[in-house]
Amino acid sequence: MISHHALLQFLNPLDWIIFFAVLAATFACVVWGQSKKQKLSESEQMSTVELLLMGRRLTLPIFVATLVATWYGGIFGVTALSYEKGIYNLLTQGIFWYGSYLIFAFFLVKKIRNYNVMTIPEMAGKVFGPKAEKLTATLNFLNLLPLAYTISLGLFLQAVFGGSLFINTFLGVLLVTLWSLWGGFRAVVYSDIVQFVVMIVAVFLVVIFAWAQMGSPFTLMSQLPATHLDWTGGEKTSTILVWGFIALSTLVDPNFYQRVLAADSEKTAKRGIIISTIIWFFFDCCTTLGALYARVALPNVDPNNAYLQFAIQLVPHGVRGFILAGILAIILSTLDSYIFNAATSVSYDFFKIKDRFKVWHHHIALISVSLASVLIGLQFEGNVVEVWRTLGGFSAACLLFPLLVGQWKPGVISEKSFCWAVSFGCIGIVSWKVINKVFELSTIDEFYIGLLCTTLPLIPSLLRKKA
Repeated sequence: MISHHALLQFLNPLDWIIFFAVLAATFACVVWGQSKKQKLSESEQMSTVELLLMGRRLTLPIFVATLVATWYGGIFGVTALSYEKGIYNLLTQGIFWYGSYLIFAFFLVKKIRNYNVMTIPEMAGKVFGPKAEKLTATLNFLNLLPLAYTISLGLFLQAVFGGSLFINTFLGVLLVTLWSLWGGFRAVVYSDIVQFVVMIVAVFLVVIFAWAQMGSPFTLMSQLPATHLDWTGGEKTSTILVWGFIALSTLVDPNFYQRVLAADSEKTAKRGIIISTIIWFFFDCCTTLGALYARVALPNVDPNNAYLQFAIQLVPHGVRGFILAGILAIILSTLDSYIFNAATSVSYDFFKIKDRFKVWHHHIALISVSLASVLIGLQFEGNVVEVWRTLGGFSAACLLFPLLVGQWKPGVISEKSFCWAVSFGCIGIVSWKVINKVFELSTIDEFYIGLLCTTLPLIPSLLRKKA
């Protein structure tokens, strides 16, 4: 990450005023959301459905704002990938995912809402049984532990304010934890409203100023290395396809499910995902273009620093503060959702604490998840993409196939078969990763091993049912 002293020389008082004004607007929106909660009855305010799903009252505009803002938190990861490999980023972090979003909208929304549950593990419990629910909750937790976004937040705050990475990470996560403790899912949603607007405008401004000063994207193309215009990015087909499968993990993603279940209607959820996909495409184009402009302007800097360093040098004072606030909004809007849902996996899905005691249990889980995110996240040493592949692979490889089969054909897979298959998949991923690290026997990605190990044990059940 760009150093604090290097960043500080580009900022003046106007930038700091705008930066903190955006933060103040975010907190004001959270307070506004809490004021609306006061109109509910006391029993509604204390209910689990209010804590976890905002009472299932998400309207279309709020649904789109919170889904878009939540789903896009790895700004440094995707811009670094664009800087190094060009439009390969748009394929692996964009196009693959758009297909998954549309599959979710057209084929899963109705089925999910028909279960009338509050989480994915609860749905797995209804489809398969209680053991399947706890196993799904465990993998859900690994998928939700927000290590990538904790890393990103710490690196960003260190660049802005200086100091140690640990202190910046800890204080940033503490801030997110406090508003989540105070307002539950409602606080997460209302903070997303401001962050949604700021993050979209910020990445768009980078492209506009770059276009004005460095020429159109067509001019840019002639200045880039040829490999940056190659969709494969020089990677093997098997590596590219791993990202395609990881994108399918959207179909079992807790944040997607939470917002679909929190929507005020099936129609809102379906339309909201379609509109969000269009916005994500626009956003991905902006971040990819911005990183490519950075590649031309600053060809020899650290890829993790390039986008931020380029953006800050590019725009005038005032806008610089807004750009910083936009990057922070991208990270915060995802981090708070992941921390909140990881705590839900622990308190609601795994330990099943009931009634109003669940609120306090959820608070304890939230604090524990926040601390774990800081301590474990620092061990990855800033490698955001590696975090995505390591933890995202478990969810995509081990839960995707059995959960989808269970939704579409209830009764085909027994609880015992589900648990064996998912466990076998997890063991396969870990074993293959360790073996490859020690002996370097094969270049086959561990994701494929996990997917194979999960699918094979289920084939006899599928064939038996068909017969």
